[in-house]
Amino acid sequence: MKTAILGSGLIGRSWAMVFACGGHEVRLWDQDPAQVEKALAHLARTLPEMAEAGLIDAAETVHTRIRGAAALAEAVGGAGFVQENIVERAEPKQALFAEVERLAPADAILSSSTSAIMPSIIFEGLQSRARCLVAHPLNPPHLAPIVELCGAGFTAPETIAAARQFMTSCGMVPITVKREIEGFILNRLQLAVLNEAFRLIAEDYVTPEDLDKTVTDGLALRWSFMGPIETIDLNAPQGVADYLARYGAMIRRIGDSQAAAKPWPDDIAASLDAARRAEVPRDKLDATTAWRDRRMMALAVHKRNAEKKH
Repeated sequence: MKTAILGSGLIGRSWAMVFACGGHEVRLWDQDPAQVEKALAHLARTLPEMAEAGLIDAAETVHTRIRGAAALAEAVGGAGFVQENIVERAEPKQALFAEVERLAPADAILSSSTSAIMPSIIFEGLQSRARCLVAHPLNPPHLAPIVELCGAGFTAPETIAAARQFMTSCGMVPITVKREIEGFILNRLQLAVLNEAFRLIAEDYVTPEDLDKTVTDGLALRWSFMGPIETIDLNAPQGVADYLARYGAMIRRIGDSQAAAKPWPDDIAASLDAARRAEVPRDKLDATTAWRDRRMMALAVHKRNAEKKH
Protein backbone atom coordinates (compact mmCIF):
# COMPACT_ATOMS: atom_id res chain seq x y z
CA MET A 1 0.00 0.00 0.00
CA LYS A 2 1.18 3.51 -0.73
CA THR A 3 1.46 5.75 2.33
CA ALA A 4 2.11 9.48 2.64
CA ILE A 5 4.15 11.24 5.32
CA LEU A 6 3.41 14.96 5.58
CA GLY A 7 6.14 16.77 7.47
CA SER A 8 9.63 15.27 7.33
CA GLY A 9 11.04 16.29 10.71
CA LEU A 10 12.05 13.84 13.42
CA ILE A 11 8.63 12.23 13.76
CA GLY A 12 7.93 12.16 10.04
CA ARG A 13 11.18 10.47 9.05
CA SER A 14 10.69 7.99 11.88
CA TRP A 15 7.18 7.14 10.64
CA ALA A 16 8.67 6.69 7.16
CA MET A 17 10.91 3.92 8.51
CA VAL A 18 8.00 2.30 10.37
CA PHE A 19 5.77 2.19 7.30
CA ALA A 20 8.57 1.07 4.98
CA CYS A 21 9.60 -1.68 7.40
CA GLY A 22 5.96 -2.77 7.28
CA GLY A 23 6.34 -3.34 3.55
CA HIS A 24 4.57 -0.16 2.40
CA GLU A 25 5.63 2.38 -0.19
CA VAL A 26 6.27 5.78 1.41
CA ARG A 27 6.14 9.26 -0.10
CA LEU A 28 7.73 11.88 2.11
CA TRP A 29 6.60 15.50 1.70
CA ASP A 30 7.34 18.77 3.47
CA GLN A 31 6.43 22.39 2.86
CA ASP A 32 10.19 22.99 2.83
CA PRO A 33 11.76 20.75 0.15
CA ALA A 34 15.14 21.01 1.90
CA GLN A 35 13.66 19.13 4.86
CA VAL A 36 12.81 16.20 2.60
CA GLU A 37 16.41 15.99 1.42
CA LYS A 38 17.65 16.13 5.01
CA ALA A 39 15.21 13.39 5.96
CA LEU A 40 16.31 11.14 3.10
CA ALA A 41 19.97 11.62 4.08
CA HIS A 42 19.08 10.78 7.68
CA LEU A 43 17.31 7.61 6.58
CA ALA A 44 20.28 6.55 4.47
CA ARG A 45 22.43 6.70 7.61
CA THR A 46 19.92 5.31 10.10
CA LEU A 47 18.58 2.26 8.28
CA PRO A 48 22.00 0.53 8.04
CA GLU A 49 22.53 1.23 11.74
CA MET A 50 19.21 -0.45 12.51
CA ALA A 51 20.21 -3.44 10.39
CA GLU A 52 23.55 -3.68 12.17
CA ALA A 53 21.73 -3.65 15.51
CA GLY A 54 19.49 -6.47 14.33
CA LEU A 55 16.30 -4.38 14.32
CA ILE A 56 15.64 -4.82 10.59
CA ASP A 57 16.76 -7.41 8.06
CA ALA A 58 17.42 -5.57 4.81
CA ALA A 59 18.20 -1.86 5.06
CA GLU A 60 18.53 -1.36 1.30
CA THR A 61 15.15 -2.98 0.60
CA VAL A 62 13.47 -0.79 3.19
CA HIS A 63 15.27 2.28 1.88
CA THR A 64 14.06 1.75 -1.70
CA ARG A 65 10.44 1.97 -0.51
CA ILE A 66 10.91 5.59 0.67
CA ARG A 67 10.96 8.46 -1.82
CA GLY A 68 10.52 12.18 -1.59
CA ALA A 69 7.53 13.97 -3.12
CA ALA A 70 7.91 17.45 -4.56
CA ALA A 71 4.19 18.26 -4.32
CA LEU A 72 1.44 17.45 -1.85
CA ALA A 73 -0.68 15.94 -4.63
CA GLU A 74 2.17 13.61 -5.56
CA ALA A 75 2.50 12.48 -1.93
CA VAL A 76 -1.15 11.76 -1.17
CA GLY A 77 -2.37 10.72 -4.62
CA GLY A 78 -3.18 7.01 -4.50
CA ALA A 79 -2.27 6.73 -0.80
CA GLY A 80 -4.22 4.45 1.52
CA PHE A 81 -2.87 5.98 4.74
CA VAL A 82 -1.81 9.60 5.29
CA GLN A 83 0.20 10.53 8.39
CA GLU A 84 0.63 14.26 9.14
CA ASN A 85 3.45 15.47 11.41
CA ILE A 86 3.69 19.25 11.02
CA VAL A 87 3.86 21.93 13.71
CA GLU A 88 1.90 21.28 16.93
CA ARG A 89 -0.79 23.91 16.28
CA ALA A 90 -4.38 23.35 15.27
CA GLU A 91 -4.69 25.97 12.52
CA PRO A 92 -1.86 24.74 10.25
CA LYS A 93 -3.07 21.17 10.63
CA GLN A 94 -6.63 22.17 9.75
CA ALA A 95 -5.44 24.03 6.65
CA LEU A 96 -3.27 21.12 5.50
CA PHE A 97 -6.01 18.53 5.95
CA ALA A 98 -8.44 20.69 3.96
CA GLU A 99 -6.02 20.31 1.04
CA VAL A 100 -5.42 16.63 1.74
CA GLU A 101 -9.15 15.91 1.74
CA ARG A 102 -9.35 17.38 -1.76
CA LEU A 103 -6.29 15.53 -3.13
CA ALA A 104 -6.22 12.13 -1.42
CA PRO A 105 -8.37 9.11 -2.38
CA ALA A 106 -11.81 9.15 -0.77
CA ASP A 107 -11.07 5.93 1.14
CA ALA A 108 -7.66 6.95 2.50
CA ILE A 109 -7.33 7.13 6.29
CA LEU A 110 -6.23 10.60 7.42
CA SER A 111 -4.16 10.63 10.60
CA SER A 112 -2.44 13.32 12.65
CA SER A 113 0.58 13.04 14.93
CA THR A 114 -0.16 15.35 17.86
CA SER A 115 0.71 15.20 21.52
CA ALA A 116 -2.41 16.86 22.87
CA ILE A 117 -4.71 18.43 20.25
CA MET A 118 -7.97 16.54 20.09
CA PRO A 119 -9.14 15.16 16.74
CA SER A 120 -12.49 16.97 16.96
CA ILE A 121 -10.50 20.23 16.73
CA ILE A 122 -8.17 19.16 13.90
CA PHE A 123 -10.78 17.56 11.63
CA GLU A 124 -13.99 19.44 12.50
CA GLY A 125 -14.09 21.31 9.19
CA LEU A 126 -13.75 18.28 6.90
CA GLN A 127 -16.64 16.73 5.01
CA SER A 128 -15.11 13.24 5.22
CA ARG A 129 -14.12 13.39 8.89
CA ALA A 130 -15.42 9.87 9.58
CA ARG A 131 -12.10 8.58 8.21
CA CYS A 132 -9.96 10.84 10.43
CA LEU A 133 -8.12 10.14 13.69
CA VAL A 134 -5.07 10.98 15.74
CA ALA A 135 -2.17 8.52 15.86
CA HIS A 136 0.06 9.72 18.67
CA PRO A 137 3.40 7.90 18.92
CA LEU A 138 6.18 8.02 21.44
CA ASN A 139 9.26 9.69 19.98
CA PRO A 140 10.83 8.06 17.99
CA PRO A 141 8.17 5.62 16.75
CA HIS A 142 10.66 3.44 14.85
CA LEU A 143 12.22 2.50 18.20
CA ALA A 144 9.21 2.81 20.54
CA PRO A 145 6.27 0.78 19.23
CA ILE A 146 3.39 2.28 21.23
CA VAL A 147 0.90 4.39 19.26
CA GLU A 148 -2.32 5.88 20.65
CA LEU A 149 -5.26 5.89 18.25
CA CYS A 150 -7.92 8.44 19.13
CA GLY A 151 -10.98 9.33 17.11
CA ALA A 152 -13.61 12.00 17.66
CA GLY A 153 -17.31 11.39 17.99
CA PHE A 154 -17.53 11.56 14.19
CA THR A 155 -14.79 8.98 13.55
CA ALA A 156 -16.17 5.71 12.19
CA PRO A 157 -15.37 2.58 14.24
CA GLU A 158 -14.18 1.02 10.99
CA THR A 159 -11.53 3.75 10.74
CA ILE A 160 -10.11 2.90 14.16
CA ALA A 161 -10.18 -0.82 13.36
CA ALA A 162 -8.41 -0.32 10.04
CA ALA A 163 -5.81 1.97 11.62
CA ARG A 164 -5.14 -0.62 14.34
CA GLN A 165 -4.66 -3.32 11.73
CA PHE A 166 -2.36 -1.10 9.65
CA MET A 167 -0.22 -0.07 12.63
CA THR A 168 0.04 -3.66 13.84
CA SER A 169 1.19 -4.74 10.38
CA CYS A 170 3.99 -2.18 10.67
CA GLY A 171 5.21 -3.63 13.98
CA MET A 172 3.59 -0.98 16.17
CA VAL A 173 1.61 -1.66 19.35
CA PRO A 174 -1.62 0.35 18.96
CA ILE A 175 -3.95 1.22 21.81
CA THR A 176 -7.39 2.82 21.43
CA VAL A 177 -8.24 5.98 23.36
CA LYS A 178 -11.94 5.28 23.82
CA ARG A 179 -12.99 8.91 24.31
CA GLU A 180 -11.28 12.20 23.51
CA ILE A 181 -9.18 13.65 26.31
CA GLU A 182 -6.47 16.28 26.13
CA GLY A 183 -3.02 14.68 26.17
CA PHE A 184 -4.47 11.24 25.44
CA ILE A 185 -3.22 8.43 27.72
CA LEU A 186 0.57 8.32 27.49
CA ASN A 187 1.15 12.02 28.08
CA ARG A 188 -1.36 12.20 30.91
CA LEU A 189 0.49 9.39 32.68
CA GLN A 190 3.85 10.95 31.90
CA LEU A 191 2.74 14.38 33.05
CA ALA A 192 1.28 13.00 36.28
CA VAL A 193 4.72 11.58 37.09
CA LEU A 194 6.40 14.81 36.00
CA ASN A 195 4.06 17.00 38.09
CA GLU A 196 4.84 14.97 41.19
CA ALA A 197 8.55 14.87 40.33
CA PHE A 198 8.63 18.66 40.03
CA ARG A 199 6.83 19.03 43.38
CA LEU A 200 9.17 16.64 45.19
CA ILE A 201 12.21 18.43 43.80
CA ALA A 202 10.84 21.94 44.38
CA GLU A 203 9.95 21.15 47.98
CA ASP A 204 13.43 19.70 48.55
CA TYR A 205 12.51 16.09 49.23
CA VAL A 206 14.96 14.77 46.63
CA THR A 207 17.54 15.94 44.11
CA PRO A 208 16.79 15.72 40.37
CA GLU A 209 19.56 13.15 40.01
CA ASP A 210 18.18 10.89 42.72
CA LEU A 211 14.65 11.26 41.39
CA ASP A 212 15.82 10.06 37.98
CA LYS A 213 17.62 7.13 39.60
CA THR A 214 14.34 6.21 41.30
CA VAL A 215 12.83 5.73 37.85
CA THR A 216 15.75 4.27 35.88
CA ASP A 217 16.88 1.87 38.61
CA GLY A 218 13.43 1.23 40.07
CA LEU A 219 10.11 1.81 38.35
CA ALA A 220 11.45 1.57 34.79
CA LEU A 221 12.89 -1.89 35.32
CA ARG A 222 9.42 -3.31 35.82
CA TRP A 223 7.59 -0.84 33.62
CA SER A 224 9.76 -1.75 30.61
CA PHE A 225 7.77 -4.97 30.30
CA MET A 226 4.81 -4.57 32.70
CA GLY A 227 2.24 -1.80 33.07
CA PRO A 228 1.34 -0.31 36.48
CA ILE A 229 -1.87 -2.35 36.82
CA GLU A 230 -0.07 -5.59 36.00
CA THR A 231 2.69 -4.55 38.43
CA ILE A 232 0.42 -4.14 41.44
CA ASP A 233 -1.44 -7.31 40.48
CA LEU A 234 1.77 -9.22 41.23
CA ASN A 235 2.66 -7.23 44.36
CA ALA A 236 0.17 -8.95 46.68
CA PRO A 237 -0.37 -12.68 47.22
CA GLN A 238 -3.95 -12.68 45.86
CA GLY A 239 -3.60 -10.08 43.12
CA VAL A 240 -4.87 -6.57 42.50
CA ALA A 241 -7.93 -6.66 44.78
CA ASP A 242 -5.72 -7.94 47.60
CA TYR A 243 -3.18 -5.19 46.86
CA LEU A 244 -5.81 -2.45 47.08
CA ALA A 245 -7.26 -3.95 50.25
CA ARG A 246 -3.79 -3.77 51.83
CA TYR A 247 -2.56 -0.44 50.43
CA GLY A 248 -5.67 1.38 49.18
CA ALA A 249 -5.93 3.67 52.21
CA MET A 250 -2.28 4.66 51.85
CA ILE A 251 -2.70 5.30 48.12
CA ARG A 252 -5.73 7.52 48.78
CA ARG A 253 -3.93 9.36 51.57
CA ILE A 254 -0.93 10.15 49.37
CA GLY A 255 -3.27 11.02 46.49
CA ASP A 256 -4.93 13.62 48.68
CA SER A 257 -1.54 15.30 49.05
CA GLN A 258 -1.01 15.42 45.29
CA ALA A 259 -2.82 18.44 43.90
CA ALA A 260 -3.47 16.86 40.50
CA ALA A 261 -4.89 13.62 41.88
CA LYS A 262 -8.59 12.78 41.73
CA PRO A 263 -10.21 10.09 43.90
CA TRP A 264 -10.69 6.79 42.12
CA PRO A 265 -14.05 4.99 42.53
CA ASP A 266 -14.58 2.37 45.22
CA ASP A 267 -15.48 -0.33 42.71
CA ILE A 268 -12.18 -0.12 40.82
CA ALA A 269 -10.71 -3.02 42.78
CA ALA A 270 -13.39 -5.42 41.60
CA SER A 271 -13.28 -4.28 37.97
CA LEU A 272 -9.48 -4.38 37.80
CA ASP A 273 -9.39 -7.76 39.50
CA ALA A 274 -11.88 -9.18 37.02
CA ALA A 275 -9.81 -7.90 34.09
CA ARG A 276 -6.55 -9.21 35.49
CA ARG A 277 -7.96 -12.62 36.46
CA ALA A 278 -9.09 -13.02 32.86
CA GLU A 279 -5.45 -12.56 31.84
CA VAL A 280 -3.78 -14.37 34.76
CA PRO A 281 -5.90 -16.79 36.84
CA ARG A 282 -5.32 -16.59 40.58
CA ASP A 283 -3.53 -19.95 40.63
CA LYS A 284 -1.04 -18.63 38.06
CA LEU A 285 0.02 -15.56 40.05
CA ASP A 286 3.07 -17.23 41.59
CA ALA A 287 4.29 -18.49 38.21
CA THR A 288 3.73 -15.07 36.66
CA THR A 289 5.58 -13.41 39.50
CA ALA A 290 8.51 -15.77 38.86
CA TRP A 291 8.37 -14.75 35.18
CA ARG A 292 8.52 -11.10 36.19
CA ASP A 293 11.57 -11.75 38.33
CA ARG A 294 13.37 -13.51 35.47
CA ARG A 295 12.63 -10.55 33.21
CA MET A 296 13.95 -8.11 35.79
CA MET A 297 17.12 -10.15 36.24
CA ALA A 298 17.67 -10.18 32.49
CA LEU A 299 17.14 -6.41 32.35
CA ALA A 300 19.60 -5.88 35.17
CA VAL A 301 22.27 -7.88 33.30
CA HIS A 302 21.54 -6.00 30.09
CA LYS A 303 21.77 -2.62 31.79
CA ARG A 304 25.04 -3.51 33.51
CA ASN A 305 26.60 -4.69 30.24
CA ALA A 306 25.33 -1.65 28.34
CA GLU A 307 26.78 0.72 30.95
CA LYS A 308 30.17 -0.99 30.70
CA LYS A 309 30.12 -0.77 26.90
CA HIS A 310 29.12 2.89 26.71
